[in-house]
Amino acid sequence: MSLFGLTFDKLLVIGVLAVFLLGPERLPGYASKLAQLVRTLRDMANGAKDRMRDEMGPEFDDVEWQKLDPRQYDPRRIIRDALLDPPSGGSSTKPVSAAMASSAAAAVAAGLPGGPASPAVVPLAVGENAPYDSEAT
Repeated sequence: MSLFGLTFDKLLVIGVLAVFLLGPERLPGYASKLAQLVRTLRDMANGAKDRMRDEMGPEFDDVEWQKLDPRQYDPRRIIRDALLDPPSGGSSTKPVSAAMASSAAAAVAAGLPGGPASPAVVPLAVGENAPYDSEAT
């Protein structure tokens, strides 16, 4: 098991380097400072956990924390599942179509591009630079 990509071998090399760089005189002091830092961080994490338990009440124990771990999410899997799974609950595409129609109608009413009343898009000639708005950037 590795913590932050640090395996036992890497930690051993870091420890040997620390012995040589710090020397036997200063090493015990730095080791105690490291132990104190680890204790402080552990106490802070436990305090945050206790505070969450106090604020959430009995629902805190019902939460499945492993499912909320961001390291388990693979964006490729999420997209693949979203594209391959059929819509659940028997929903149809009518609400989406209605929403798209209402947004298109709003665009036409506001005179925004994308509506039927917008001017035709003219492709650029070969070698012609795209229009640039210096105030927009």
